[in-house]
Amino acid sequence: MAIKEEQITIVGAGLVGCLLACYLGKRGYQVTVFEKRADRRKASSGAGRSINLACSDRGWQALDHIGLGDFVRKEAIAMRGRVLHNVAEELSYQPYGTGDQAIYSVSRGGLNSILMQHAEKDFGVKFVFDMKCMSVDLDKGSATFLNYDTKKEHYIESDVIFGSDGAFSRVRGIMQRMEHFDYTQDYIESDYKELNIPAGPDGKHVLDKEALHIWPRGKYMMIALPNPDGSFTCTLFMPYEGTPSFEQLKGEKELKDFFQEVFPDAYKVMPTLQEDFKENPQASLVIIRCHPWNYKDKVCLIGDASHAIVPFYGQGMNSGFEDVFVLDGMIDEHGGDWNKILPAFTKTRKPDADAIADLALYNYRVMADSVNDPEFLLRKKLEHRIMELYPDAYRSLYSMVTFSHIRYSEAQRRGQEQDERFKEIVKEHDIAGMFTRDEIDAFIHKNLNTLITT
Repeated sequence: MAIKEEQITIVGAGLVGCLLACYLGKRGYQVTVFEKRADRRKASSGAGRSINLACSDRGWQALDHIGLGDFVRKEAIAMRGRVLHNVAEELSYQPYGTGDQAIYSVSRGGLNSILMQHAEKDFGVKFVFDMKCMSVDLDKGSATFLNYDTKKEHYIESDVIFGSDGAFSRVRGIMQRMEHFDYTQDYIESDYKELNIPAGPDGKHVLDKEALHIWPRGKYMMIALPNPDGSFTCTLFMPYEGTPSFEQLKGEKELKDFFQEVFPDAYKVMPTLQEDFKENPQASLVIIRCHPWNYKDKVCLIGDASHAIVPFYGQGMNSGFEDVFVLDGMIDEHGGDWNKILPAFTKTRKPDADAIADLALYNYRVMADSVNDPEFLLRKKLEHRIMELYPDAYRSLYSMVTFSHIRYSEAQRRGQEQDERFKEIVKEHDIAGMFTRDEIDAFIHKNLNTLITT
């Protein structure tokens, strides 16, 4: 690894910031990461502040490229499909892909610690904690940080500053003062709260551990992802006001009655529901869009700082990791010239960031409501059978997003065309009857050119 003189500052030691630090450190850049919180490896950040992560192909590609994929796989649990729980406590299973395809449940805190440790040990990255970003001089590439303990300011100058400081980025806030900077911030009507299903008496999972569990209820829902210790991290998504809503679940009786009525099977395995609901914070869900992501060759936003999305496609982390992977390729493509790299990065990734933001919001509606729609389920059953018969010829929208490296914008385009075509086919043909009569395979083979979009 050749040592470079260029100084790189990264604001934010979250997942994307740490992975970016690994990539740049491996290239020999002098990388310093400033984080406003304490070192999470030494102090617990508390429960209820994050949603469990689902790592899929885009995330694994970025981790494997830097040699960290196998370290993360040791702590991950494969989820090969989703299990839907209805109010009558009946279960139905929908596979995510075909063959061995799966998404993987990963602890946010555990993954962050792995990335930090390797950034320091293997790639020479320096971390500075308890440092709040106060200001950034975009033209100079300088920044000032405030140390929470000493109350003293720390001034740095860099060749490049990366803002990876999340949806409410301080770096982006400063860039918003630029002329011709576009920015939108949209909250969805639902907030979220983290809850818990503990391991059973024998220390094992009380639900199928190789699945993401969903309790879809129209305007609200709950999901559960498995953890290695036998527990499940649950997340309740519901409106913050109205009927039903978080504002209505203020007392223990209201909470108990609500869960017993709408999540009866989950309630039976949630002995700490009252404590979790009271102690864990209620948080909002926001979509951030902005442009441009860079200021000349000095400052660049990445990850949630440039394109925060809702978590319903499991692509928040994956898209941020793909940002890093794409940026790394552009460093080679443009010979390390930041004056070319940063504008090209913005131009290339912005359409894909917008696409996955749209798709994540779309999947929220699917997970909360459409998974209970018989016509929707029939379309998905037909689609899955096509993929089983012709895996090299057909990809569903979910497969393109989750199990490929097709650009998000291209996956969105293809997915929209496929969805319209399948709606027409289900209306024009007795697809349900064909499944019952074992005629579906012949129908698919005969109409393959009509069914498949390229």
